[in-house]
Amino acid sequence: MKTLPVLDLDARLSKQMRVAEKPGALRAIAVFFAHAGDSWFWALGLIILWFLGNSFWKEWAVVQFVGISLLAALVMSIKFLVRRKRPEGQWGSIYRNTDPHSFPSGHAARAFLIAVVATGLGPTWLVPVLWIWAPLVALARIAMGLHYVSDVVAGAGLGIFIALIGLQIYRPLLGWVSGLLGFPLW
Repeated sequence: MKTLPVLDLDARLSKQMRVAEKPGALRAIAVFFAHAGDSWFWALGLIILWFLGNSFWKEWAVVQFVGISLLAALVMSIKFLVRRKRPEGQWGSIYRNTDPHSFPSGHAARAFLIAVVATGLGPTWLVPVLWIWAPLVALARIAMGLHYVSDVVAGAGLGIFIALIGLQIYRPLLGWVSGLLGFPLW
């Protein structure tokens, strides 16, 4: 079956960016950032932040956690509709075994959602850190051979879009959930 020229270009560009098989500092940095967007890491961190934080950080953690959770469901739905196979490779077997589909990148979507939500909620000192971190996570996913360029571009766009919507509706939505549960979320 012949692939579209744009997909061929995507695969070639992604392969050129790959460092998974090349030992050295660049690969070590890519490994770090490829894992820095893991959902379990963020879920655990946000739960700890909710328990230990003041009201600002509790709200921040709840908004991020709910956004990440809803985004994950959307990303998985799209992945199972599109069913694009990940690039061939050995690194990242946990990702390859638990989620064989690559489009869109959940890590890129999550990283950019986190950065956009932080931009909307603050604190201002954290915003530039997350806007540097998010593209590094996305690039690392390509560098480690887990995604194509188009996967991370689509994931980043999806994360930004969902975060922008979420920032407009989170207060009434989470207020309604708090009412159903009978206790405040933050």
